[in-house]
Amino acid sequence: MSVKLPRHLTLVGISLLIVALLLAGMHILMPPPHAHAAGYSWVGPKHYYLGLGDSLAFGYQPDLDWSHGYVQDYYNNLKNHGVSSLTNYGCNGEKSTTMINGGCPYAYLLHNYYLGPQLTAAVNFLHSHAGQVSPVTLDMGANDLLPDINTSTCSVSSSWSSDLATLHNNMVNTILPQLVSALTNSSGQRTGDLIMTNYYDPYINICPNSLTYVQQLNSELASEAAQFGIPLVDSYTAFGGANMGATICTNTWICSIFSDIHPKDAGYTIIANAFINTSGY
Repeated sequence: MSVKLPRHLTLVGISLLIVALLLAGMHILMPPPHAHAAGYSWVGPKHYYLGLGDSLAFGYQPDLDWSHGYVQDYYNNLKNHGVSSLTNYGCNGEKSTTMINGGCPYAYLLHNYYLGPQLTAAVNFLHSHAGQVSPVTLDMGANDLLPDINTSTCSVSSSWSSDLATLHNNMVNTILPQLVSALTNSSGQRTGDLIMTNYYDPYINICPNSLTYVQQLNSELASEAAQFGIPLVDSYTAFGGANMGATICTNTWICSIFSDIHPKDAGYTIIANAFINTSGY
């Protein structure tokens, strides 16, 4: 049966690993999520909610249940605050480079279809619905570093630093500037909330020696968010931080026959609640 399909998507998933793993350590170096949002003036929810990112935004699960991701869960809450339309552009396997240039490996598997790069589609959507979109959520970075992680040895390749630099360049020079600009009106005011998240660590019980690299990735995500005044949701801590190993099998598929790092319904709910707690809506 096509239960093997998840294997490829697991790339996406494993990417979470990275990020996740990356988060394991970042928790030590980065301030709590509300610290990032402390000086931020929230716009609040509006008519449209736009979800962006990789397989987490898509809501992938290896049992082919793709309707209970954190974007969908967050939207269910946002409907209580006046939001009445969800557009989810999350693409399984998306990297920061493919988000900019196109080429997401699972572009044929989307909740809301678009032509070309996800970033272009997102900017066009924001321009087409100017002043009506809030929030916009984003998770990005895991798949950029996935090829550098050896899940058998938990070692990281020598290209880690250059790949991290590429992620930084893509986020700081293209992705975040374009999204922020599309959410800013002619008076220089932000018309919607752009909210980023970091990742949990699905391999916390398998690769405990990855903390140094996890810290590097998460510190990078925190720095990028802070540079653009973007609130950062701490999904890593929401999963239990350094103690998430105790519930990682309950919240993800890592201990199942799929050996997949994506969240189960419970895990996606945790991420969605982290968004709710950070945004206050």
